[in-house]
Amino acid sequence: MLRYLLCILLTAVVIGLAAGGVHLWRVAQKNAKEMAPYAGAPVGITKNLGRVLVVYYSLSGHTKDIAERIASKARADIYEIKTKEKLNTTPWYYLTLRRQLKTENYPGLAGALPDFSKYDTVFVGAPVWWYTIATPVLSFLRQADFGGKKVVPFSTQGSNYGTFFEDFASKAKNAKIGKGASFNNLPDKYSAQVDNKIAIWLNSL
Repeated sequence: MLRYLLCILLTAVVIGLAAGGVHLWRVAQKNAKEMAPYAGAPVGITKNLGRVLVVYYSLSGHTKDIAERIASKARADIYEIKTKEKLNTTPWYYLTLRRQLKTENYPGLAGALPDFSKYDTVFVGAPVWWYTIATPVLSFLRQADFGGKKVVPFSTQGSNYGTFFEDFASKAKNAKIGKGASFNNLPDKYSAQVDNKIAIWLNSL
């Protein structure tokens, strides 16, 4: 009986690993296809977005990287959303995030919000959690009033941004929503293409 159960367990593990491998392969193929148009010579910035602020929240560092690239290209000020309590990426924490989204009991934020009145364009970036906006940024959007400014969202994610942009548009108060952009978590070999993607996006706004 024990041998039978171990065989079942081993089979389940093998199937799980195989499925995970197939998923990663598909994501890699999708990323290669999506980033191919951005290969080539560096793209310069031709668009004047006025006075720009880049707002972001980052847990793993990927959103921070994209935010800093945007800020560098747009010559923008930058504001990091920080939570009062540190968020820990333990396995069970994702269930806590799910509960936060369901109850709308978002984490408290540290520090005062930026003064949007000084800017013409405000970028707001967040990782995708459970196919929507990360809860610290939902907390930020609950408090923020953009006062009629142009607000441009951007997301970072493994491969699927879900309802991020629809949710953002519905929650950003008094904002003129600009064309957002999504950025998958990519290996370093795509760094130059990510820069070109950002430049082309900024020029299109």
